[in-house]
Amino acid sequence: MSIHKLPLIAVGHTLKPKLRLPSNAQFRFRTLSAIASQGNASTLDRSYLYVPTSSDRMLEKSLSTNSDVIIYDLEDSVPPSAADKTSARVRLQKFMASKPTTQLPRPERIAVRLNSTNTPFFRDDIAQTLQLSSVRTLVLPKVNSARDLDYVSREIYSASALQFTREPHPLRLVASIESAKSLFNLGSIARWQSEHGPALGGKLVALLFAAEDYCADTAIIRTRSRQELLYTRSQIAVTAKAFGLNAIDMVCVNYKDLDYLREECEDGRRLGFTGKQAIHPTQVDVIQSTFVPSAKEILRAARILRRMEQAHDEQIGAIGLELESGGKEMIDAPMLKQAENIIRIAKSAGLEIPQIQ
Repeated sequence: MSIHKLPLIAVGHTLKPKLRLPSNAQFRFRTLSAIASQGNASTLDRSYLYVPTSSDRMLEKSLSTNSDVIIYDLEDSVPPSAADKTSARVRLQKFMASKPTTQLPRPERIAVRLNSTNTPFFRDDIAQTLQLSSVRTLVLPKVNSARDLDYVSREIYSASALQFTREPHPLRLVASIESAKSLFNLGSIARWQSEHGPALGGKLVALLFAAEDYCADTAIIRTRSRQELLYTRSQIAVTAKAFGLNAIDMVCVNYKDLDYLREECEDGRRLGFTGKQAIHPTQVDVIQSTFVPSAKEILRAARILRRMEQAHDEQIGAIGLELESGGKEMIDAPMLKQAENIIRIAKSAGLEIPQIQ
């Protein structure tokens, strides 16, 4: 029942809605203390840093980044000749093989961006990348339909049948949305599942927005306001959430303007994106500090959880929460769920969660 349809009760000279819960109501919300103290906090994938495989120096530097995900790039950062693509693959393999696992990023942080399925480089890319046991994620450019994912999955299955399975860690797939066709087919892409099952054919975990490719395909003119991409970005973020996927926002190409990067990150987070791509190491800290709740958001969420816990003990399902500016805002189940999500993300990011009495 909407709180706007509740009967009003008089409190002093003010009429306020009050919702009493049935005595047999079962609550599924998590208390503040339960969320704050739970173990095994989920991993946050906020920043996705591209590392060119055409450069030994860049590969070495990747070992020192704190980016949540590191994408070793075989696509756009490598010149489009067969010789250069071959050289990049060999360079990446040698780099991975030359380091003990203790020096490499954890496998869940390692991704490789392949060349797209319609290029002559794709099959060699995927065949050689699947030989790297530390790679847990493939970033797939130019995914225009679910058929593209089917094709990738069959290649993974063929390699798995010959070499290995990835139980209990299925290969994670990230679909890059880069064209009008991919946006048109967004729902079928997001709901895709491998016909071979995740262990043998891979599991889709995220949608990624490649804004520059998308603008090139659609003739959209990019502006600093980003207004022209609002519809597309909103569609990607909402569709990802509908199917339990991460939503990765576009690259900020002006990598030296960190103030504008923060503005773009804040905008993406408001739209529902869970992370953002980076093309320079200096962008990583801004992205990771923005795609988490602020101290003010955490405090408000903690207050909501604590007050709702007290209200539920009294069989009350909606409360009024005091605002800093005066007055109160009505809090009920949907806002409780938002508060739970905020505290969960804050814990995963290692942020302090205040104790509310």
